[in-house]
Parts: sequence; structure tokens; C-alpha cells
Amino acid sequence: MASHASSRRPFRWRPDQQWEGYLFILPSFAGFLIFIVLAVAMSLGISFSDWGLTGFKSFAGLRNYQQLLRDPLFWQASTNTVFYIVTIVPMQLALGLVMAVGLNQAIRGVTVYRLIYFMPVVTTIVAGAIVFRLLLATNGPVNSLLTTLTGALGVPFSAPNWLGSSQFSKWSVVILTLWKNTGFTMVVYLAALQGVPKELYDAAHTDGANAWQRFRHVTLPLISPTTFFLFIFQMIGAFQLFTEPFVMTRGGPANSSLSVVQYIYLAAFRDIRMDKAAAMAWMLFIVIFAFTLFQNFMQKRWVYYESE
Repeated sequence: MASHASSRRPFRWRPDQQWEGYLFILPSFAGFLIFIVLAVAMSLGISFSDWGLTGFKSFAGLRNYQQLLRDPLFWQASTNTVFYIVTIVPMQLALGLVMAVGLNQAIRGVTVYRLIYFMPVVTTIVAGAIVFRLLLATNGPVNSLLTTLTGALGVPFSAPNWLGSSQFSKWSVVILTLWKNTGFTMVVYLAALQGVPKELYDAAHTDGANAWQRFRHVTLPLISPTTFFLFIFQMIGAFQLFTEPFVMTRGGPANSSLSVVQYIYLAAFRDIRMDKAAAMAWMLFIVIFAFTLFQNFMQKRWVYYESE
């Protein structure tokens, strides 16, 4: 009984406890409260108010959300964001896995190849976008190369306007994003591949499995937790895509490459509609949160954990 009663005693400070440690975490904790917790709480309040250039005017209730659902530009930006998700995420996963499998082989100069493929990840996105704008110009190297190749094959070809056409503007953003981020996917997959026990490959080979069967039934299941992590990570990144379309196409032409986060930026800092921007941000949060919960539930069907 005494031990049970003592377990319920309130917390009391003991002289031997190191209170100095709390002083070291105080600046970070205060910054977290002010710039994260308080900012999130304020954005939620702003989304339910009429908030313009002069600040708070009146309580708006759900009006900002209702107006947002009737905004055609919001739906266009949402459609563009969905396009980025369904193109960037699977292509990035596939390219990263192929590159990781290739660089996991015992080939000469493999370290140099890994460095080259990872370099875009640490490259400034603005500098990369400027280079890609030159490469994808109407008379740029990419169109010149495509024209030469198709001419040699006798195939009729009309050089696309990558940056000035509504048909190809989103693809220019996709190309830049894949160049920038696939190296990160490659490195994560490479670490997962190197963690697969070789004994399993030997056992599968002894049982008569060919290279594809070993990859299908040994490699893919054992790296499925990594695939799940990358899938969620890249999906959230695609939902929040901003820098690539902003510096590549400015969301044009005719808003054909405008993303939701870019529209949030324009509503807040161009139109000075903080209430509208906050409402969009919270709608985006709800969608991402719901999607993440759904995928966390669905992982039971295809993600394999060795501890199980």
C-alpha cells in the first residue's frame, strides 16, 4: 500500500536534479511555441475571420471556405497539384529504385557515379531552374536534340514550347523536380538495398529463382518499409510543391502550372487575403492528414516488416 501511495505523489523537485538542462532547451522551446504553435493557432483563427490589409475586421465563420469551394482558380490549382502527384511520385520512386539497383553493383567508379547522381539534391533550386529554362527554351538544346533525332529517323516532329504552352508547362516542372529530388530517393533506396541479407539471395538462387524472381520476391518485400516512407514523404512534398513551378513558370501560362501552395502565396502576399490563404492552407492540411492516415492503414496490405 505504501508503494502504491508513493507512486501517486505529485512531482517534486529534488536538489540533485540538473535544472540547468532546462535552460538550454528553453530558447528552442520558446521558439517552437511562438513560431509553430502560436502561428498555427492564429492561422486557424484567421481562416474563420475577415482579415485583410488592416488586420482583423469581423468574424466570417465558414464563409472563406465556402468561397474557396466556388473559386475556379482554386480547383485549377488543385487539378495541377494532382497532376504533379500522379506523375512525380511514381516516376521518382521508379527512377530512384533503378538507379539504386544499378549503383548497388560492384562496378568500377561506383562512388563517383553515386556522387554525380546525388549532386542535384544539394544544388540550389533557383540555379537549377535557370539552367533548365535555358535548356527547355523553344530554340534550346533539348528541342534541337529532339529535332535532330526525329529528323534522322524520318519522324515528323514539332518542337514543343515547354515554358510557354499550357500543354507542356506542367511537364517542365515535372522534369525539373525529378532532376532535383531523384538523387535523394536513390540514396535512401541504396541504404535499404545494402541492408538486405545476402543469405536470402543465396537461398533463392539455390531454389532456382532467376534475377527477376529474386528481385520480385526478396528485394521488393524487404525494402517495402523504405518504399512506404518514400511514398509518404514524396506525396507530401508533391502536395506542397511551390519552388519548382514558382521559379520555372511562375504558375503560367494562364495558370496552367499553378500549384495550391503557390496560390496560397499569391492570395496572401499579392492579393493581401490572409483569410483566404489561411483557409486554403487548412484545407490542404486536412487533405494531407487524411491521405496519410489512409496510407498508414493500407500499409498493412503491402508493407513487410521482418519483426512480424
